[in-house]
Amino acid sequence: MLDRVKPIADVQSTADKRNLAIDRVGIRNLRHPVRVSDRSGPAQHTVACCDMYVKLPHQVKGTHMSRFVEILNARDRPLSVRSFQDILPLMTERLEVTRGHVEIRFPYFVDKRSPVSGVASLLDYEVAFIGEIAQGRITPAVRVLAPVTSLCPCSKEIADYGAHNQRSHVTVTARLRDTLWIEDLIDVIESEASCEVYGLLKRADEKFVTERAYDNPKFVEDLVRDVALRLSRDRRISRFSVEAENFESIHNHSAYARIESQ
Repeated sequence: MLDRVKPIADVQSTADKRNLAIDRVGIRNLRHPVRVSDRSGPAQHTVACCDMYVKLPHQVKGTHMSRFVEILNARDRPLSVRSFQDILPLMTERLEVTRGHVEIRFPYFVDKRSPVSGVASLLDYEVAFIGEIAQGRITPAVRVLAPVTSLCPCSKEIADYGAHNQRSHVTVTARLRDTLWIEDLIDVIESEASCEVYGLLKRADEKFVTERAYDNPKFVEDLVRDVALRLSRDRRISRFSVEAENFESIHNHSAYARIESQ
């Protein structure tokens, strides 16, 4: 006669008597393969780092960490600004809570053509889909970091032989009212820089981007102000922040600016 199987204790679900809720508990930096929808149509394959948290009630000892991974493994749809939000109600339902947070970070590649020769190359951007859920209400956001070129207006004004320029990182975090594409934010950032950057340039292209930057000088303050003005006019965006960091070519430190909408 077989021995009766002994029940396995569920320690995490036992009561906690310290009367302290935990604002965020879950998993961080889980690497997971994903497909991401882009504006051109087909989804691209990439690898994401995922943070998934819930708010733990004061009376519960611990959350069920394995359920976060199960939720990701069960997905077979490409991620988009709209579809990633489906994770949030599923997560709060599976973990029996009312509040949760998800952040999915990944490199995103855009096929760009150089401005003169037209040669194609891929350029990578750092992107994150961010979502909060509270009492069933979802607040989605997108973060995009785009590399650009900036050229110093002061240097151009005072120098006899050109002006110093540098590669800059402009980061936009946009809280959304409606769907927008990753490329929409990239377009805003690149169009307001001294010049955009490319993965591959021929000599004629290099001449073009050098002269384009020289004709369009911008301080780090100009970068964040010009991008912020564009974002403030976009009805799909409810709130936003813009950060710019210039990796200075004549200093051993960066120049930095940030604007956050009210």
